[in-house]
Amino acid sequence: MALSPTELAADWIGNAEGLLITAGAGMGVDSGLPDFRGKEGFWNAYPALRAEGLSFAEAASPHTFYSDPLRAWGFYGHRLAMYRSTVPHEGFQILRKWEKICPAGAFVYTSNVDGAFQKAGFPPSRVAECHGSIHTMQCLGTCTGRTWSTHGFSPEVDDATTRLRNPLPRCPTCGGLARPNILMFDDGNWLGRQYECAVEQARAWTQDVDKLVIIEIGAGRTIPTVRRFGERSGGLFIRINPDDSKVSRERAIGLHGGALDVLRQIDRVIGTG
Repeated sequence: MALSPTELAADWIGNAEGLLITAGAGMGVDSGLPDFRGKEGFWNAYPALRAEGLSFAEAASPHTFYSDPLRAWGFYGHRLAMYRSTVPHEGFQILRKWEKICPAGAFVYTSNVDGAFQKAGFPPSRVAECHGSIHTMQCLGTCTGRTWSTHGFSPEVDDATTRLRNPLPRCPTCGGLARPNILMFDDGNWLGRQYECAVEQARAWTQDVDKLVIIEIGAGRTIPTVRRFGERSGGLFIRINPDDSKVSRERAIGLHGGALDVLRQIDRVIGTG
C-alpha cells in the first residue's frame, strides 16, 4: 500500500542525515504573530497605518526613518516588544526533536527577523537570518560597519498612533539615529555581512549532507527568498503551507495546512515521543 504524503514525509525525516529548515512568516502565525499578508493583513495588525494608507513597504523602509523617525520606530518598536514577549509554539520543539535524531543535525534558513528559532533552543551558529534581526541595531547613516544589540532599549509605543513615545535610539559612535539591522525595502545601507556569511555556511552545510531533507514552512511567493533557497538545495523536499503547498520539483511533497498542525501530524507518525 502506498504511503500517504504525511507518512512519506515522516519516513523521509526519520531516515534523514540532516534537515534544512527553511521558514517564512507563516512559521510564526501559530505563536500569535501577524504575517502581514497583503495590505489588509498588515492594516489589521496596525489600524493607525490603515487610516493613513501607509503600506508595509512604506513602513518598512529606511526612508521613513529619515522622514518620520517616531513613526518608523513606532512600527519597529512595537514589533520588537512583541517578538520579545512571544513564546515560540510547540512546532519549534518538534523540529528540535527531529534535529536530535539526525546525525548531522539541522540548519535553519529564515526570512523571519524575530529570533524565534534561537529562543526555541536552536544554536545561533546554525541559524541563517537572510533578512537580518530585529534584536540588532545599526547606524542609519552607517558611520561605521558596527552593529549592536537592542538590549537596553525598551520601546514605548502609542498603539493608537503607532508612534514611539520614549527617546529615539542613537548610534553609540556618532550619536545619529539608529535603525534596526534588518533588510528593508529599497535599502542600500543595510549592514548584512554577518547574515550573508551565515547563509554561505548554510549552503556549504547542505552540500556536505548526503541524505538531506528540506522542510519549508510558511514561505510565500511575494518575496520568494526562502522558497528559492530551499528549492535550489539538493535533497528531498517537503513544503508546508496553508495557501500554496503545490510543488513542481522532483522528490517533493506538498502538505496543505498551518505549521503547527502539519508538524504535529508528521511527528505522530514518526513517534519521537
